[in-house]
Amino acid sequence: MTKKITLTAFAVSAALLSINAHSAGFQVNEHSASGLGRAFSGEVAVADNASVLARNPAAMMMFDRMQFSGAVSYIDPQIDVTAETIGETAKDVAPTAVVPAGYFIQPINDKFAWGLAMFTNYGFATEYPADFHFGTDAGTTDLLTLNLNPNIAYRINEQFSLGAGINMVYADAELLRHNGGLTPSNPSADLLKLAGDTIDWGWNIGFLYEYNKNNRFGLSYRSEVELKFDGDFTDYSGAFIKDGAPGDTVPGKLNVITPAIAEFGGFHQLNNQWAVHYGVQWVQWSKFKELRATSDQCVDNVCLLKEEDYDDNFRYSIGATYNLNPDWTLRAGFAFDEQAGKSTLSIPDTDRYWYSAGFTYNYSNQMTFDFGFTYLYGKSSTFEESGETFNATNDAYLTSAQINYIF
Repeated sequence: MTKKITLTAFAVSAALLSINAHSAGFQVNEHSASGLGRAFSGEVAVADNASVLARNPAAMMMFDRMQFSGAVSYIDPQIDVTAETIGETAKDVAPTAVVPAGYFIQPINDKFAWGLAMFTNYGFATEYPADFHFGTDAGTTDLLTLNLNPNIAYRINEQFSLGAGINMVYADAELLRHNGGLTPSNPSADLLKLAGDTIDWGWNIGFLYEYNKNNRFGLSYRSEVELKFDGDFTDYSGAFIKDGAPGDTVPGKLNVITPAIAEFGGFHQLNNQWAVHYGVQWVQWSKFKELRATSDQCVDNVCLLKEEDYDDNFRYSIGATYNLNPDWTLRAGFAFDEQAGKSTLSIPDTDRYWYSAGFTYNYSNQMTFDFGFTYLYGKSSTFEESGETFNATNDAYLTSAQINYIF
């Protein structure tokens, strides 16, 4: 079955620059319902269920029994892009998305534990109307990644724990671009199509410092992963392939770096009812400099090149948890997510503000349910591209449900 390098430049171009991503760039933070309810504040240190594996493997040493957590998050972005001069608006260009995640932790003894996590750190999708005037810069783009992450943890002493894991990343993408204003008589005609998948590897490490039973700090690092896509580049215009005709397909390659992530956080149980938690996350977006699809059959060996302008960014979060009674726990949080890249039509990135709330229902001593809700406000942005000025509005509604079971 032929694979088109759909994940190539365009696919990842949009994917990496998040029109529909819910964090800066094309990062996905939706790892759990409990975390969503506190705006993912203090995630490397809270360790209230097995979903902590998405952030800090060392925190497995907080568990004395085997535990499973499974979560499903529903993302409803509200993103509109308007071209000022011609007055054309593309509405809801980011489709709704469902993000599943699962985690399992097994203590071995007082010194060791192991666990397995399955979640995503990067991905997104955008769908512009097929007849959009600027179809060469924006069309349909999908990028999906899935992490399978086995981990092991070791308790050094009563206060310090260390954890590490291997990160296997499966990535799949598809991209379609249209002629748009290049062919006013038929703007919906296809220009480029790419698609493909790959499996690549990275690693992660984490530390946990327990000052006492009510106060702890976590620090974690997840390495960059270079996604190396092999596939086919399909050119419907006949302009990009040497001596090519419209519709020709040639083998192509694309390498995309998903940036490294470092995070620090703290958790403090103030009394029997109140706890506070906070975190700072850093993402090495400066490693993402360009999208270059190559083939020895393309003109100058380059099928597509899109330079990007990204800087490392920070995400700051703070939240509180309130134990209402033995059955109910309430939580809330706020986060500020810095813009990572210069806005473009395929990626109108912007600053984002998270307003979150959630709760846990203790069904029994073994089973609990978490629910989280977030309104994500993105600052409106104005940018220029292809000789036009665009205005973009960015908002999203996030909902998540989770089950936790202690064996």
